[in-house]
Amino acid sequence: VNIGTAFHPLSYTLSCEALPETIELIQDFEMPTVCTSIRVSRDGQFILAAGTYKPRVRCYDTYQLSLKFERCLESDVVTFDILSEDYSKLVFLHIDRYVEFHSQHGHYYKTRIPKFGRDFSYHYPSCDLYFVGASSEVFRLNLEQGRFLNSLQTDAAEINVCDINPVHQLFAAGTLEGRVDCWDPRVRSRVAVLDCALSSITDGTEVEGLPSVSALKFNGSLGMAVGTSTGQVLVYDLRSSRPLLVKDHYYGLPIKSLHFHDQLDLVLSADSKIIKMWNKDNGKVFSSIEPQANINDVCLYPGSGMLFTANEDPKMNTFYIPALGPAPHWCSFLDNLTEELEENPESTIYDDYKFVTRKDLENLGLTHLIGSPLLRAYMHGFFMDIRLYHKVKTMANPFAYEEYRKDRIRQKIEESRTQRVQLKKLPKVNKELAMKLMEESELPTRKKKKKGNVVDNLLSDDRFKVMFENPDYQVDERSEEFRLLNPIVSKVGEKRRQKLSQLVQQEEQQDEEEEEVEGRGSSEEEESSDDDDKSWVEEVREQRRLIRAEERENRQQEPQRHSQPRFYQIKAGEEFRSFGDVARKQKMQKTSLEERLQREESSGRLNLNDTAVGSKQLTFTLKKVSMNYPELSCFVIFTGCLLVTAAGQMIMSMQL
Repeated sequence: VNIGTAFHPLSYTLSCEALPETIELIQDFEMPTVCTSIRVSRDGQFILAAGTYKPRVRCYDTYQLSLKFERCLESDVVTFDILSEDYSKLVFLHIDRYVEFHSQHGHYYKTRIPKFGRDFSYHYPSCDLYFVGASSEVFRLNLEQGRFLNSLQTDAAEINVCDINPVHQLFAAGTLEGRVDCWDPRVRSRVAVLDCALSSITDGTEVEGLPSVSALKFNGSLGMAVGTSTGQVLVYDLRSSRPLLVKDHYYGLPIKSLHFHDQLDLVLSADSKIIKMWNKDNGKVFSSIEPQANINDVCLYPGSGMLFTANEDPKMNTFYIPALGPAPHWCSFLDNLTEELEENPESTIYDDYKFVTRKDLENLGLTHLIGSPLLRAYMHGFFMDIRLYHKVKTMANPFAYEEYRKDRIRQKIEESRTQRVQLKKLPKVNKELAMKLMEESELPTRKKKKKGNVVDNLLSDDRFKVMFENPDYQVDERSEEFRLLNPIVSKVGEKRRQKLSQLVQQEEQQDEEEEEVEGRGSSEEEESSDDDDKSWVEEVREQRRLIRAEERENRQQEPQRHSQPRFYQIKAGEEFRSFGDVARKQKMQKTSLEERLQREESSGRLNLNDTAVGSKQLTFTLKKVSMNYPELSCFVIFTGCLLVTAAGQMIMSMQL
């Protein structure tokens, strides 16, 4: 239930969005899709609502604040009425011309009227049901005899609504042509005709098209209100053919519901958008309710300030306005809630005021106004009139318009720059790696599917952002490991470095200049694939040559360390003689084959003779020494092989 506290009838407008509290008063007070009509029993205990989809009727017990029963129907309900004090006798007018009667246990009887019905009224003294619809006739069904009676013939093409005065039982029917025909049920003859279409056109109303009667309601013995399809409400005294008052909703929507509030002499008129409450004598607006969904029907709980609405929404709204009357006896606790709300009023909202802090007042030079009525203290600042604020700001900063103009020009330039090719922002660390990732992210979709989204996420992932921010993670491309593991990056890296230098120059130029610059031409075309392969091979050889040269240079520059002791490892199977012998063997291993042959020949251990097989022949003298051959190395020399042990001794001879 939406609760509206006490308000001034002139300045306060009640709406669902602005209500201070929302309480679920009745459990499951809703329909599956839409609620079309809603009624309250005369004893005030039961609330019945008809809706869809599927077509059904629900009965709520106000004493239990919950659903009592639910009955599904065969077709949608146009309107329904409660004939008894409680829910034991119900009449439903369906969209397919059927009239269905329900008793306390459920469905009782169903019959059909000749034309499609739009509304009906029940005449209690004679037990007659008057049906009006898409016809000029008013069909009468007597519930005591159980048969149709002679119809009432009118001059209208169609009849939209009807009602019966509860005091003298006058029957009134609103027609499509904008007239109200009044009939006396006792003599079954028309006694009066009111032309509401002509009377609804006044100086203060806006009428578009022919106003037809869309709502009708009696008040007492002499009062009547008529609602039109163009949004006007006419208040009549039955003793006069001219309306006492014409009230316009100014929405141009048909009036769907009319109710009288006798305690305050108010009229509650509702169209599909708003519910207005106004005085029936002078038309002075009392309040209004504007729900979020369109309104289908409104029901006022008798003797209270509560009303229910059937909406184009599953939820049925319940509004309680204490100014209209007290809460019903089954929810009397609402009065206590409204009293608490009145004791604790909400803070005032200043719509035409500007909130400023103390620093803002110092900048404007208005600190001397603190404590005066021009400033209202609120939280950590003050409220001041918006007109005074604009006036003082204009005097304090006369060049505000020039600053605004420069800002607008800067915004226009930035908007035009966004339409051009956007420059890639590179990080400070590992720019070449970032450019490589950007290039890989621009690959075709087929290649992207193979690599996945790793490339796209690497630059945006917070886990790897340190790699592009911390200089310790800078990739050293001059290191030996990088050059050996990545021999092909030199060619691609050179192109990437050229592109990187161009991007850096463009970024510097964009930061320095504020005006637009014309774009430069594209870079030269890439070389053919054959030239790239040849240049790649040459680059690999050059890298290897440079690495060897750097190693030799490092060995030459390395200082001699004779002062430090040198340690040697004696291998298994080797006889240790002296340190000099070990040094001599290591020196012999480093010399070339030619030098070793010359030394062997000079010592007399090598004989060279010419043979028919080859020009040279080697003869070795082997010593009988028990040796193990844990490791063998094979070196290719011209066309022959020479096997050497790990200790450096030759064990067989072969032709060169």
